[in-house]
Amino acid sequence: MTAWRVLVADDHPLFREALVGRVRQLLPEASLVEVDDLPALQAAISADEAPDLLLLDLHMPGAEGLSALVHVRALSPTTAVVVVSATEDDAVIQRALSLGAAGFIPKSASLPEIGRALQCVLAGEIATPEGRRADAGKGLAEAEDHAARRIGQLSPQQYRIATMLAAGLLNKQIAWELGISEATVKVHMSTILRKLGARNRTQVALLMQVLDFGGSIGAGKAPREARRS
Repeated sequence: MTAWRVLVADDHPLFREALVGRVRQLLPEASLVEVDDLPALQAAISADEAPDLLLLDLHMPGAEGLSALVHVRALSPTTAVVVVSATEDDAVIQRALSLGAAGFIPKSASLPEIGRALQCVLAGEIATPEGRRADAGKGLAEAEDHAARRIGQLSPQQYRIATMLAAGLLNKQIAWELGISEATVKVHMSTILRKLGARNRTQVALLMQVLDFGGSIGAGKAPREARRS
């Protein structure tokens, strides 16, 4: 049998170590890769062989709420994604499951609870925190479903630019962060607007926030003003 390929994506060293330890106990022959930010995660998923199992921290640098789950699922639809998060809100858990997560592990979980959750996913079942129902069929709000379908069309670079835009960065700031020219950023922006069905930068920011933990347009924090550079 081919060894499992497992990717652990979390920027908190201690919690990542705990996850890695549990994976090694359950799958001692697994090929295991650790990453701590979105660019490294994208690079690992885009490697020759996609991982069989991904443990994904939604608060990793570069990630944008549940849109990171959508993006990863689009990049590697055959990968079983288990969300790990400090958020324990029932609505967030159900939305993550509806967006294709194979399980949800809160960061308050004990080591035995983490182990049981991983065993559940490895057995092909849905893992949820103890006492929570795995009601993955609950469905998404129309705005969330629309945002998920649109965001899933973005390439890794386009997704990174969209998250930076949603954070309020100017074109010149995005160009500096990514090591590309402003002209290249503008070309990407045109494609992002088309794929997301948006007319301007503000609409892109709002669409990204639909899959933030706020839940929908009008909920949670308002985007910082998206200005043209």
